[in-house]
Amino acid sequence: MFDVLTIAAVADELAETLLDGRVQRVGLTGPLGFAAEVYASGRRRYLVASADARDARFHLTNTLPSLDSSVVTPFGLLLRKYVRGGVVVGVEQPPLERLIRLSIAKRLPPHNGRRPRADDRADGPMDVPVSLQDEEDEEAEGEVDATYVHLAVELMGRHSNLILVDDDGRIMDSAKRVTPSMSRVRPVLPRLPYVPPPPIDKPDPRRLTASEAARLLQAAPPDAALAQVLVQRLRAVSPQMAREIAHRTAGGAAATVGLLPADAVGTLARETRFLLEPLLTASWAPRVYREREGEDGAQGNGVVAFAPVPMGHLALRFDESEAPSISAAADLAVGDGDGVGPVRHAQRRERLAQAIRDARDRQQRRLASLREQRDKAAAAERLREWGELIYGYLWQIGAGQRELVVDETTVPLDPALSAKENAQTYFERYRKAQSAGAHLPELEARVEAELAYLDQLILMTEQAEAFAEIEALAAEWEARGGTTERRDARPSKRPAERRPRALLDRHGNNVYVGRSGAQNDLVTFDLAGSDDTWLHARGVPGSHVVVRWRRPGAEEEPETIAAAAALAAHYSAARGSASVEVDVTRRRHVRKIKGTGPGMVTYRNERTVAVRPMDESGLRDLLTPSERAGQSE
Repeated sequence: MFDVLTIAAVADELAETLLDGRVQRVGLTGPLGFAAEVYASGRRRYLVASADARDARFHLTNTLPSLDSSVVTPFGLLLRKYVRGGVVVGVEQPPLERLIRLSIAKRLPPHNGRRPRADDRADGPMDVPVSLQDEEDEEAEGEVDATYVHLAVELMGRHSNLILVDDDGRIMDSAKRVTPSMSRVRPVLPRLPYVPPPPIDKPDPRRLTASEAARLLQAAPPDAALAQVLVQRLRAVSPQMAREIAHRTAGGAAATVGLLPADAVGTLARETRFLLEPLLTASWAPRVYREREGEDGAQGNGVVAFAPVPMGHLALRFDESEAPSISAAADLAVGDGDGVGPVRHAQRRERLAQAIRDARDRQQRRLASLREQRDKAAAAERLREWGELIYGYLWQIGAGQRELVVDETTVPLDPALSAKENAQTYFERYRKAQSAGAHLPELEARVEAELAYLDQLILMTEQAEAFAEIEALAAEWEARGGTTERRDARPSKRPAERRPRALLDRHGNNVYVGRSGAQNDLVTFDLAGSDDTWLHARGVPGSHVVVRWRRPGAEEEPETIAAAAALAAHYSAARGSASVEVDVTRRRHVRKIKGTGPGMVTYRNERTVAVRPMDESGLRDLLTPSERAGQSE
């Protein structure tokens, strides 16, 4: 959400609130982020920045985030020396760039009788010259010139970075070091000249004319989404901005080029310029968008988006409210403002899912290697045949012979070895191949089972919505030895595994849906009795669904089975299909697979039904949430 509009609004806010302010505290929140306390205009303000690709941001926040003293980097030490105790003297955003440049002036005592220069600064991993006396004793005897440094905060997705630059334009250090092998165009290393991100050669949307808009549309295929065309063809237009322009132009964020009315060219140019007008006027009106309260009275999940100006396409789907500042809006969205942070939850979910995907890729490569070894082991039989042919035709093999031909079969020979030695070599290679291949089927089965478990875990992570669900899945993953590359090394406290909330049908039967591997085990083997009904989408990863009948052994209710099958289809990898096959069987026919992750089972005596996927809200006429969530019924 930190596009050009948002960054410009943040820059204007910082210029209004932080100029001439003194940086009283500064420290790292992690390897790629820092926070600072700035005293300006008689009050303390807190600034937070991050170059994490999944959490890139720069704005004011209500409280100073926790500083992680265990993280020590050259960049962090330079911040302490040249920024802490300094005064903010400039805030600048280059036009249409996702970059803010913060300038800080600080008087440093002379070092060895001379003013500090760029050559004094860090070049190695931990060799930054930092003197605590220098940091605390700013009122050194005699007047010294102020030292100016410039902090470039680049919020550009995976290319985000925090770069400290001296007044001569040379890089002092950065949160991410970029070597020439990583980027020949723009390396980022100490002592190199700082080069801003190269401008993109695309039309300037602030000056878009009707004729330029016509050329953009003529070059696009009729079925192309207008928002996608704007992102690809105009400079600095983000997906959120493009959807808003499409909404204002054609009445819908998903409008396609071919369905635009004849007079849309002028409207497109006008609405594009109007959306970017605050870049010139600074007339910001920050908005926050929250999930609407459900029809059944269920509360929404908090902030889902924010913007520096009203966004009509978001207001159609979510509740829109004003925010006192763009930083306040961003603070709410990332979860630092009031504890409600679906954006932060989404980032946590994506980090977890990506860690599991990486593990799956490793297992896939391992499986490919095992199959390659299996193919080699299958070819070992030929080695035995060659050894036997050599023994059978010893009388035909002379010294120095390079091959033996028998009935159109050619056996390669080592001319440096005798015939018997050639035969013994083939038999030895055969025995080694046989020994190695003996365990391959078992190893392949283990890897295939692990892949199936990881597929299940990835699906459940991608479908998780609530914070508790994400944390439960993270706990399950870490219990399996995985890692989500959390920024802090401290172990986190995980909530204990809870049983899912039951859904009740009109007859008082309970329906449970497992939302993690551990919950799948729980509903299948702890909550369900042997005569209860178990359901799972056929042939794809998904949740276990159990119907615990009020009267065990009684006939199944077809209406309840259909509703439970719709839930099993919805919480599966086939959720997007119009019709999904779901297997139904009694719980007594389900068996856990030993040695695999939680939730992995085999089953038999199943019947298959085809249903349309549907979640709880679509089944409210058939199933209602139990009021005793997480307790025995």
